[in-house]
Order: sequence, then C-alpha cells, then structure tokens
Amino acid sequence: MIPQLYPQVPHNYIFELNKDMNFSSAHYIPDERAGACARVHGHTYFLNLTIGGNELDELGFLINFSELKQLIHGRFDHQLLNELPELAGRIPSTEKMAELIHELVQSHLNTLPNQPQCLQVFLRETPTSYVVYRGAK
Repeated sequence: MIPQLYPQVPHNYIFELNKDMNFSSAHYIPDERAGACARVHGHTYFLNLTIGGNELDELGFLINFSELKQLIHGRFDHQLLNELPELAGRIPSTEKMAELIHELVQSHLNTLPNQPQCLQVFLRETPTSYVVYRGAK
C-alpha cells in the first residue's frame, strides 16, 4: 500500500475504523470527450474506507475488516468494470466508483445490528489522482 494521509471527516462517533485495500480493474469512459480514457485501460485502485459508530458487535468490532475486503475486492478485482451489473447505466469514472462503493458498503452496514455508518470513501485511481466521496448530506 502507498503510505497515505487521508482527509479527515468530522463526526461525533466514538469509534472510527479505517480499512485500506487495493484492487486491479480495467474500464473505459464511453465518450470521445474522455480522450485516451475512452480506450480500455487498467488501474490498481487504492481504497480507504472510513466507518464510524457508537456500538460494537458481539466480537468487539464495528465490522470485521475481512467483510469489507470481500465486499469490494471480491467484487471488483480483475474485472472490466463496464461489464458489471452494479454499474449498468453508470459510467465507471472514479467519482462514480467511489459513489457505488459507498452505496455497497452502507447497504451492508445497514444489515448489522450495531448500525455503523460509512463516513468516507477515498479512492485513488493513479498516484496523482483520487476522489473522496462522503455520501448525500
């Protein structure tokens, strides 16, 4: 992983969990205005998830780190993002990927009795380009 300081998201939760991971995927932006990005190309995405909450589960976790990895890595690693059902009707830009990851993670968190919240998705597409998504306000 690239050593990284992430933007901090203000919150009042007593616990904050951060999970770093990466996944390798290909995509293209199907519009000539995207220039070279209109052609199929790949990235090794670096992701940081920030999860907050006040209650832990029976194991003492906000959420098990391995659950977060399976939600993302298991779904997106070594995939052509444009072909995934989750992205039907969406252009797989880094912004839209960060939004989708937030939706997937929060949807899973909503099933947990302790109700943690996905506070921030930090998604780095290249060493010089990243997106931060914090959900609807």
